[in-house]
Amino acid sequence: MPLHPLTGHHRARQQLGSSVRGGRLPQVILLTGPAGIGKQRLGLWLGQLLLCQGQAAEPCGSCRACRLALELAHPDIHWFVPIPRLKAGDSDKQVEEASELLAEAIAARREQPLYGPSDGMSSHPMASARLLLRRAALTPVEGARKYFLIGEADRLVPQESSPDAANALLKLLEEPPADTWIVLTSTEPELVLPTIRSRAVPLRLAPLSDAEAKSIGALGTRERSDSREAARALLESVKQGRATRYERSLKQAPWSARGSFTDLLDGLAAELAGRARETPDRETALSLSRALERVQSARTSAQGNVNPQLLLAVLTGELAGLL
Repeated sequence: MPLHPLTGHHRARQQLGSSVRGGRLPQVILLTGPAGIGKQRLGLWLGQLLLCQGQAAEPCGSCRACRLALELAHPDIHWFVPIPRLKAGDSDKQVEEASELLAEAIAARREQPLYGPSDGMSSHPMASARLLLRRAALTPVEGARKYFLIGEADRLVPQESSPDAANALLKLLEEPPADTWIVLTSTEPELVLPTIRSRAVPLRLAPLSDAEAKSIGALGTRERSDSREAARALLESVKQGRATRYERSLKQAPWSARGSFTDLLDGLAAELAGRARETPDRETALSLSRALERVQSARTSAQGNVNPQLLLAVLTGELAGLL
């Protein structure tokens, strides 16, 4: 199934189109704006325009490059999205696994062009960064340009454990090859790593009109917002001692660990990850990262036949010892 037509953002499209045709397009751009307005779709449109064989300010839609781009099949357009936690231990195997998971994710989006937000536990791990670096080092397959789109860039994890690869990624963003453009998107740009933010030209997109949002069935942000609020309330109860933690755990329904409970865990993971990126204190960031690992483990357990009350009581106890 081809990509859903791009809706709205006429001013941004005019600005970007003029920059492309005038040879002034920045090589690293950070697209921001509310959730569900089509930031990644605009990013794909820009990649299509860069590789289009026509010379207009909009993609022609009929050349080979445009047809491949619309089918998410152009070998020089690389779309990176958050992926689940990797299972492989060896770094090279992790890169292979990341490549496979990305291919699966893009195949799913090809089948369902109107997709929801990524799972709360998904991220851009170091293996994805290594994969991006490998692809950036190659020459273009079809034409003269390569294009990388990194969706939900706020999920790029801190790379303290792999400084060499992290530094290489930052160097790529600071000095991309002459034939390479990189666009990152984020709903929460303040959570994008500062070292990455400083290397990108920001472009904030305005919300869609009601008619435009309705025309594409734009996905609302209420559920994601509610889960983050519930996560913050849970973290407050963790601070207030054992009795409050147990009281909060008992309020959790003792059945159906999936659904709203896993939404809570997803919100908790997003909240902890955000705090880890924001804090300047290394020890605090490490504690938050360890807490995130406990939440990820609980999220995995929640997929089995478990009692959410007991799982939450154990998890909040673990968090109390870390935060």
